[in-house]
Amino acid sequence: MYNAPYTSQQGLTPPAYEYDGCGVGFVCQMTGGASHDIVEKGLTILENLEHRGGCGCDERTGDGAGLLIQLPHAFFEKAGDDLGIPLPEPGDYGAGLVFLPEDDAARERCMSAVEDAIHDAGQHLLGWRDVPTDNSDVGVSARRKEPVIRQVFIGRGEGTPGREDSHEDGDEDGGAFERALYVIRKHATKLVRGMDFQQKERFHIPSLSSKTIVYKGMLTAGQLRGYFPDLSDPSVKSQLALYHSRYSTNTMPRWSLAQPFRFLCHNGEINTLRGNVNRMNAREQQFASERFGDDMDKLRPVLDADASDSAVLDSALELIHHTGRSLPHAMMMLVPEPWERHDRMSQKKRDFYEYHSCIAEPWDGPATLPFTDGSYIGATLDRNGLRPSRYTITEDGLVVLASEAGVLDLDPARVEEKGRLQPGRMFLVDLDEGRRVPDAELKEQMSERRPYGEWLDDHLITLLSLPEAAPETVPAPFDHEDDSGRGDLRTQQQLFGYTREDLTLMMEPMGEEGKDPVGSMGDDTPLAVLSDRSR
Repeated sequence: MYNAPYTSQQGLTPPAYEYDGCGVGFVCQMTGGASHDIVEKGLTILENLEHRGGCGCDERTGDGAGLLIQLPHAFFEKAGDDLGIPLPEPGDYGAGLVFLPEDDAARERCMSAVEDAIHDAGQHLLGWRDVPTDNSDVGVSARRKEPVIRQVFIGRGEGTPGREDSHEDGDEDGGAFERALYVIRKHATKLVRGMDFQQKERFHIPSLSSKTIVYKGMLTAGQLRGYFPDLSDPSVKSQLALYHSRYSTNTMPRWSLAQPFRFLCHNGEINTLRGNVNRMNAREQQFASERFGDDMDKLRPVLDADASDSAVLDSALELIHHTGRSLPHAMMMLVPEPWERHDRMSQKKRDFYEYHSCIAEPWDGPATLPFTDGSYIGATLDRNGLRPSRYTITEDGLVVLASEAGVLDLDPARVEEKGRLQPGRMFLVDLDEGRRVPDAELKEQMSERRPYGEWLDDHLITLLSLPEAAPETVPAPFDHEDDSGRGDLRTQQQLFGYTREDLTLMMEPMGEEGKDPVGSMGDDTPLAVLSDRSR
């Protein structure tokens, strides 16, 4: 592809700011069930977005590319039969992609940690599968860091309710088995990080779920299809495909940082990341949940300090989701629309956002965030609309959303609707119901589900509602012979560090003449380490 040189500024944007962002989006079939055609369309769109991804000086080493699809039961059942691993019915087992070290001894230790976490959670290890890969087209830098890739299959334990048997109040995260798989992944990661051996940093579990699976790597978008032959198998079927071509802006490329993650992919930056991480870490020891019970300690640390902003956001999202909230609900908590000064917003929706602002701060910054849990698939845009996306819906229920238009050849006569993702809005498809859920309908349902306004009125404590502090006793003046009343003032000035210079050069001009204090000749205040005066 030819890129014109930056010879001069064209338009309002300086050339220094003209750089591309990640290629993200999803394709799904609202009705008709899973098919291999959706997987093929996802790969085709990803290849058409290759220009959005980054690469190194070795152009065959990409920043990362990946595809998230529904669990392909027919394919895994066939692969399991070949390996002597009989798989239960869909929903009664989970599958995960696991990155492992090249060293045999290190790999065995990592696999043992995963198996220990499985048994500790009361689930059953069904077996391991070597994932076929072809790195012949992958660059030297990516091959140097390439992990051994395997899939693990986990059967649901007898004491764990299945998806159909889970009737907990407000349970919208896929049930107890999905939570058990989440605990297994976090616990195994914690066990490996507590060990001391070489190459342990190569251990990573990109996904572990009974509903979805991720195929990803430190690849270019055009390499993903060839690297994972699984994806070309006709029995790999899905009703959705979430895709991502990475352009790394704030972290160095790594196999583990390729996207999609477990629930989302991301084009943009989280500008509030440090504050979000600090607040989450500060509250971490207070986390408690009836659904996790004593397993909560296995989830800490919730956020990975060494990961990218996108990975950290995904970790926060999955914790909130697995506490019983639906994925759209969790996304509305973390990436809310602007509500504080929205005069035309309904009071119930405002109450929803205000209530949840007490639980989680907004993760703000330019961002398009496609997300899915295997049942819902959608995307949300930052409140300023700085990472736009376009969508197309055809008359037969095909939905394509991407960071740019024209990523898939479609017959214009079949197009029923097309448009753009609007700032602060959510585009959502409910695959169980086979329809698109309008933003207004979704948020009205969410805001009316609980009496958030009553909870705020009864329990919210503001600074203005706090009682005034009792007056303090003024200390006795230092100068007892001063009868003018200045003794108390001088004591207070000394307590608060006032100097003669402050009084004569700053306070007097402001009080007597209403002038701003003006000084010159620099600052001759001694360094703190050389002074015995408090500053």
